[in-house]
Amino acid sequence: MKPPIFIIIMLTVISGTMIVMTTSHWLMVWIGFEMNLLAIIPILMKKYNPRAMEAATKYFLTQATASMLLMMGIIINLLHSGQWTVSKDLNPMASIMMTTALAMKLGLAPFHFWLPEVTQGISMSSGLILLTWQKIAPLSILYQISPTINPNLLLTMAIMSVMIGGWGGLNQTQLRKIMAYSSIAHMGWMAAIMMYSPTMMILNLIIYITMTLTTFMLFMYNSTTTTSSLSQTWNKTPLITSFILVLMMSLSGLPPLSGFIPKWMIIQELTKNEMIMMPTLLAMTALLNLYFYMRLTYTTALTMFPSNNCMKMKWRFERTKKTILLPPLIVMSTMLLPLAPMLSVLD
Repeated sequence: MKPPIFIIIMLTVISGTMIVMTTSHWLMVWIGFEMNLLAIIPILMKKYNPRAMEAATKYFLTQATASMLLMMGIIINLLHSGQWTVSKDLNPMASIMMTTALAMKLGLAPFHFWLPEVTQGISMSSGLILLTWQKIAPLSILYQISPTINPNLLLTMAIMSVMIGGWGGLNQTQLRKIMAYSSIAHMGWMAAIMMYSPTMMILNLIIYITMTLTTFMLFMYNSTTTTSSLSQTWNKTPLITSFILVLMMSLSGLPPLSGFIPKWMIIQELTKNEMIMMPTLLAMTALLNLYFYMRLTYTTALTMFPSNNCMKMKWRFERTKKTILLPPLIVMSTMLLPLAPMLSVLD
């Protein structure tokens, strides 16, 4: 894709999301989602091949169905209230339809089936956009309508997402699919806290985007897409291999790393609201995620796979990929919690 065309398409994607985030009119929300959807399709098919085409088609059909449901919810709400305003109290039926539509857009269970398939079919850079930027717009609308969402519906989807995000990733060898299931699990955590503390959901989203961005950038730096190719990285870049180890532990939510902050805060907030079973279930299913991240760290950093040559270290070729953003991102993805006391002293 030529750079001017790519820039125009990316600007359309960004402006679509911005419209959704900033508007207070339901029709503009819908238009923002449509702009975003139509502009993201060429980005998904950037490296044109049949798999990318199939992935883009699956993504389009799912998102178009979700947009249709969202518009139906908007019209039902309009008929009941006579208002197009987003902040207006929603009709219960409209609220359920909108929540379902936004869950489809996010890839929350039981509407998660498209996400691993689409992520696997597209390139790493497109997968990065799909799993980070594309989550912002639907979550911003969920944030705005959170007081009127049906709690039973959202909490059921949250529990299912965390479970499926854990179980689905156990058997995977493809890194993009593992990241997709990880995304489903993280979305489940965000949906669980949405009803009780929407601000906590935003904190979780920021940390999730930072960690996913760093992980994808490390994978792209090493040009790895499978666990077997990731297992060769110790031979090329030992330091980055150790970074991947720490980052995986952070993604799984182990203390004292950055990924522990949202899990800790969400469990604390849920127990404050006299919910015991929900955080217990969430914490138990998070162990499934921990298992498949541990598998990745084991194959990457804790085992030395036999190299093809007799030498243990390969010849160091000059790296052509820029890594300007990697050092700060790695620090943010892993060290936010340990550095928090120092930052508070600086204030």
